[in-house]
Amino acid sequence: MADRNDWNRQTIEAFRANGGKVGGMWEGRPLLLLTTTGAKSGKQHTTPTMYLPDGNRLLVFASKAGAPTDPDWYRNLLAHPEVTVEVGPETYQATATVLTGEERDRLYAKQAELYPQFADYQQKTTRVIPVVALVGGLSNLAMITKGCGRYARSLTDFSGENFSVSMANTTE
Repeated sequence: MADRNDWNRQTIEAFRANGGKVGGMWEGRPLLLLTTTGAKSGKQHTTPTMYLPDGNRLLVFASKAGAPTDPDWYRNLLAHPEVTVEVGPETYQATATVLTGEERDRLYAKQAELYPQFADYQQKTTRVIPVVALVGGLSNLAMITKGCGRYARSLTDFSGENFSVSMANTTE
């Protein structure tokens, strides 16, 4: 546990020091920091995790690399769905909602297509890996597409105005 906490701490420090860009295994992958409130302790806990932009929300995946149990952050947001999200240089409050059924299956499959390790994670465990939608007040939705250069997105900002973001295969 101490090794994972140290690794998370180093990732969080690099994320914050570099405006949301982190190298190493995170290079070119969409990464956010998710801060939850402890289900039992009430303390704040921050976890780096990959995300998938989906319209006016970000999706996170409680994979825990295919472990048999859900990650602590997932149990925390079930108890306290109000979370803080840091993506790029932006920080905002969001509400976490667990997706179910066909919507969950479709979006998990999309993540596994983009990042095949997620297919491996699901195969390693008997639990259905939860997919969580984070909806909140991100002021510049185009920021979330940084590092998601595998596809182009049509996004809607929170005023309802549509705009498009197209990215080539980049890691910026």
